[in-house]
Amino acid sequence: MHPIVLDLETQNLFSEVGYDHKKLKVSVVGIYDYSIDKFETYKEEALKDLFKKLEHSSLLIGFNIRKFDLPVLSPYYLGDIANFPVLDILDDVQKVLGFRVALDDLARATLGTKKSGHGLKAIEFFRKGQWNELCQYCLSDVKITKSLYEYGKKYGSLYFQDTKGKREMRVDWGKRKENKTAIDLTLPI
Repeated sequence: MHPIVLDLETQNLFSEVGYDHKKLKVSVVGIYDYSIDKFETYKEEALKDLFKKLEHSSLLIGFNIRKFDLPVLSPYYLGDIANFPVLDILDDVQKVLGFRVALDDLARATLGTKKSGHGLKAIEFFRKGQWNELCQYCLSDVKITKSLYEYGKKYGSLYFQDTKGKREMRVDWGKRKENKTAIDLTLPI
């Protein structure tokens, strides 16, 4: 059992669905699966295959995964998605700093890289049927999230910029225990 880094893109904007996560609908989910050392994407119609992987992962790693990705995925999942073991980088940042920091800001300060665009671009790719562009956009966020996780696990800190310059934020991911038992909650279809 190994961790999986996850990010997803949606078909709709919050404002179009009355700010209801469950109505956003998944366009694509990007993952990095440590068990096979591979990045993969799953379109909406292939989510049952994704859930089989997630159920056998030791940890789901993401950025704002608890308040965004998992609530968007929950209507597609037969079990209780809250049972998955999660490391939410944004949650940890907010606990330490007392405020939220954007993924792009952490990536710039910690890794010297930046996001490839804004989430609205992903919805535009979906609506135009530009699947290759959409998948690459999603996987670029997965790569950034994976790199932040690995940096934080190795060095025990991440960095962010504020008015005082580049500042360090301590994280304790190196000692974090991963789930050693699979969650098997989907029904065979």
